[in-house]
Amino acid sequence: MSALADRSFTKMNGLGNEIIVVDMRARAGVITSAEARAAAKSPAGPYDQLMALHAPHIPGTDGYVRIYNCDGSEAEACGNGMRCVADLMFAETGKRALAFETRAGVIECWKGAPAHTCTVDMGQPRFAWNEIPLAHPLDDTTHLDIRMEPPGAAPLPPACVLSIGNPHAVFFVDDLAAYDLRTLGPALEHHAIFPERANISLAQVLSRSHLTVRTWERGAGLTRACGSAACAAAVAAARLGRADRDTQVTLPGGDLHLEWRTRDDHVLMTGPVEYEHEGRFDGAFFKDPVS
Repeated sequence: MSALADRSFTKMNGLGNEIIVVDMRARAGVITSAEARAAAKSPAGPYDQLMALHAPHIPGTDGYVRIYNCDGSEAEACGNGMRCVADLMFAETGKRALAFETRAGVIECWKGAPAHTCTVDMGQPRFAWNEIPLAHPLDDTTHLDIRMEPPGAAPLPPACVLSIGNPHAVFFVDDLAAYDLRTLGPALEHHAIFPERANISLAQVLSRSHLTVRTWERGAGLTRACGSAACAAAVAAARLGRADRDTQVTLPGGDLHLEWRTRDDHVLMTGPVEYEHEGRFDGAFFKDPVS
């Protein structure tokens, strides 16, 4: 029987990043890639990420979260999704601080003053070529020259590449509207330099405290918001001297506040979530999962 069959879920979004949260603490199970793809195509879908909340593995944490993209692949981190899980758990527990285990490590979350707002500690960014990872050594990961010349637009500049729990490539351009990310995104996501694929972002610097970003999300496609990509763009801008370490990042779905904290280099992301509806996955749909 599918781990998702007849399972209740909560549909939410973080700035338009469509999230489904499934509580698997009472009835454990392992979601397969085929089931995650099927869920995204089911009447209960679609979603960008499915966040499966399991009982904690590490003493002192509040849960173990596995993250699935809509193509069935598993992600290490999802900032918008973590805010959704945290908001549900804030309401359930009454706590103002939570810690969740993920494939990217333990992620801490703090309840914000405005309703349905929280801060997520996304940890330290990683810059070494083998930590991102890249397919071969690169001494300067602020300058990855992929040499792509989109039709009708200026050639893409070198990318700043890094890991925010998952791999990111950020291209700083003068005009976001000049590039068709729906076409560029898939080619760059699957470029040979990225053995685990990558999240692809175009970023434009509006001021030292304000960026605007569009992202092709690994495993999900063009998205209205990707929290880890917003973090990656903010860190990349600071590394390149284009922006300060405390910035507002405007995404198609809205704004996030990013701080690349000086004392420990952790990236703090603050933003809202919205509730859409409660639902249940029809068990009959998973008897023959959609491939």
